Amino acid sequence: MARSALQRWLGSLILGLALVAMPSWAQTAGAAGSKNLAPGFKQLQLGDRVLLMPIDVELYSLSAGGVQEPRADWTAKALTHMTQAIQARRQAARVEVVELPADRADEFAEVQGLHAAVAQAISLHQFGDPMWALPTKAGRLDWSFGDAMRPLRDASGARYALFVWVRDSYTSAERVAMQIAIAAVSGVILTGGVQVGYASLVDLETGQVVWFNRLARAQGDLREPQPARESMDALLQGFPGVQ
Repeated sequence: MARSALQRWLGSLILGLALVAMPSWAQTAGAAGSKNLAPGFKQLQLGDRVLLMPIDVELYSLSAGGVQEPRADWTAKALTHMTQAIQARRQAARVEVVELPADRADEFAEVQGLHAAVAQAISLHQFGDPMWALPTKAGRLDWSFGDAMRPLRDASGARYALFVWVRDSYTSAERVAMQIAIAAVSGVILTGGVQVGYASLVDLETGQVVWFNRLARAQGDLREPQPARESMDALLQGFPGVQ
């Protein structure tokens, strides 16, 4: 999917905010529970139609100075591996999974960007440090896009949509050398790459986020098939499929 400069800037901003909000232990969210499911929602039902949105992924190289440099070649590999991983899970979903026609995907670029912004807010206030918790939410997954998702319902006929957003960065050889040199002299360890991802299941009729999970860790490699599958399994842990 084509990406504007604004979308790339938004992705970098969200990744930076995620680094600030990410706990020091940097792990995935736990198994699905009250924090991951909206009040009143438990699982999908047989016959539900789920729209699988195009995966929104970007990979970066961390320069010696810590600057994130987009890598289109890595991103292309990651998209292939992540798509294969999610398609493998699709076979066992027991619900009807549909996708947007390739020629219509760009129509919903703004919706993808809106999801990224709301997902970051959910990650910060729902799964981040308790100091960022919103008293009005009372620990509940109570987030909605309002009417913004209805065009997706009209275009697909689906009741729900699954959004996947991932940003991953990898330390360059130059930064590794700098890390070693600084650690040897001062004992200070510079941060390396980080993997941040959000998965949201959205009710297209109400706009409500009915399930959410995040990935925030300093491990994983989306450039290779098996590690990419592990990352997708971690991100989709607890997905409320049909029982």
